[in-house]
Amino acid sequence: MDALTQTVLNCRELGVTGVNRALRQLPDGSSVLIAEPRGAHNIGVGMMGKWDITVDGNAGYYLGGLCDGPNFTVNGSVGWGVGENLMSGLIRVIGNASESAGASAHGGLLVITGDASLRCGISLKGGDIAVAGGVGHMTAFMAQAGNILVGGDAGDSLGDSLYEAVIYVGGKVKSLGSDAKISEMTATDVAKVKELAAAAGFDHIDAENVTKVSSAKTLYNFDALKNQRY
Repeated sequence: MDALTQTVLNCRELGVTGVNRALRQLPDGSSVLIAEPRGAHNIGVGMMGKWDITVDGNAGYYLGGLCDGPNFTVNGSVGWGVGENLMSGLIRVIGNASESAGASAHGGLLVITGDASLRCGISLKGGDIAVAGGVGHMTAFMAQAGNILVGGDAGDSLGDSLYEAVIYVGGKVKSLGSDAKISEMTATDVAKVKELAAAAGFDHIDAENVTKVSSAKTLYNFDALKNQRY
């Protein structure tokens, strides 16, 4: 197959199982258009290959979850868990994302050009997330590694129980979660923000004027009180 030839897979006709089966049979470098997704769940889950996949419409839960390699562009919004446990590759959502976007992602980049709902980046393990708009409460809850760039405002309890992940917010932070703190931006941080913004295609973020949120590291060790029984 010519890598420049686009394969069209109609989700309404094939169903999600048929679409995912057909994707796995395509060679690396294939360009794919998934037509008529109509909010279907689990599109492109568990894919391991270098495909360029365009989803032409809104998608449901877990789009691109457990993937290692593909590049997705979604011409619409997505439901829960987009890019859940992503290992590598790119997912670009030209719209909004529901809860738990990028949950447990180990690698790759998730870009959301609109807003993301609550618990964006929950338990992030090394991937990067860039959101052009705002994020909901408990974003980056228990995030262990990686970076989250937020162009707009962040909701309550940002970075609750944060570990080594870092959050950069271009707008206002409503409140911080347990063990999260505002940290000083360094030259390395400014460079990272510029890098993420460029990769995401964002031109509205001033890397010199973002808020950095990191872990205060007071929850790293358990301190037993004297004479306390457990």
